[in-house]
Amino acid sequence: MTRSGLASSAPPSHRRIALVLGGGGMKGFAHIGVMKALEERGIVPTRYAGTSIGALLAAARLGGYTPDQLAARAESLKRRDLFRINHFGMIMERMRSPSIYLEEPLRDLCRAVVPAGTFADLPLPLLVNTVDLERGSPVIWGSPGLQNVYVQDAVYASCALPGYFPPGKVGERVCVDGGVIDNLPVAIGALDADLVIAVDVGSTDLRPIQDAASLGFANIYMRAATTMMHALQQFPLTNWQGPPMVLIRPRCSEDWLSFTNIAATIQEGHRAAHKALEDIDAFYDQPGGVYPRRRFEIEVDRDRCIGCGLCAALAPSMMGLDAQGKAYTRTRTADWSPADGEFVHHCPTHAIIARKVERIVPLKAGERGAA
Repeated sequence: MTRSGLASSAPPSHRRIALVLGGGGMKGFAHIGVMKALEERGIVPTRYAGTSIGALLAAARLGGYTPDQLAARAESLKRRDLFRINHFGMIMERMRSPSIYLEEPLRDLCRAVVPAGTFADLPLPLLVNTVDLERGSPVIWGSPGLQNVYVQDAVYASCALPGYFPPGKVGERVCVDGGVIDNLPVAIGALDADLVIAVDVGSTDLRPIQDAASLGFANIYMRAATTMMHALQQFPLTNWQGPPMVLIRPRCSEDWLSFTNIAATIQEGHRAAHKALEDIDAFYDQPGGVYPRRRFEIEVDRDRCIGCGLCAALAPSMMGLDAQGKAYTRTRTADWSPADGEFVHHCPTHAIIARKVERIVPLKAGERGAA
């Protein structure tokens, strides 16, 4: 038993619950609010998986930090505690400099909150998602055969966003941020799990922005990276074949690097988690799927539709083109999880309208009637 009350055994129901925490820079502090909500509901994960800040906070939790302690630590952080320009490297090495920011501040943060020792020393399984830079392939530290390395090294590498921080050496491999390939490692986290609770903070609420070219190269890069990560992780979510998944998507700000809204970000994670977990008892007994689910009415504004066909290409089961080349809906209603309905936001003229109708609560085992 650790000082936080974490035990190495499964919860009383013997259900195996995987908590998967995605990357997202400072937006990842929403994970703290999620962990607080889980604690309040008595939900105890039996394994953790994470990318970048998700890996950092998962490791800190397993190291004994409570959500309140993590919140206090996060709210005390200043920009200089993490981001210090690598002036010498930028001047002397120029294009050969490995990063914009120095390695040591991020290393210090990992040493401060991540437990020392190897993955085998942790009280519960932890999977840390990285990418082997030399091989161009994912490496999930903490998996069988990949446990005899230092957790702090793996977490640093998982946080080492290419170009921002230098790559990290884990064992004999040179690794970078796992978000390069998989920002929300639900597939590996779901192995041997009865339920997955996944928290996506990296690509949610990708709202249009104004005058993107004036943001500066760092923010332009992060905007492009966010778009790429969102597209990469949509496939495993919309084609999910694993155990039931509760997908939590806090509505955080777009700025990955902002330290000004940490308390509000934590609170938003707490709010979003409580909302998503309202019907969790019904999710356990489902054969699969992504939850929570909501019923939407879908329609097309024909005056706005330009007939580009993007919606029909992205969602052929939901959308089609009529004889006049205008989009139409194949069904007026749909029961969507947070991972569904992506094509609506991609319409270039906002001609597709989706209205939330009601919350869908799945039947629990032994119940009868329509959901």
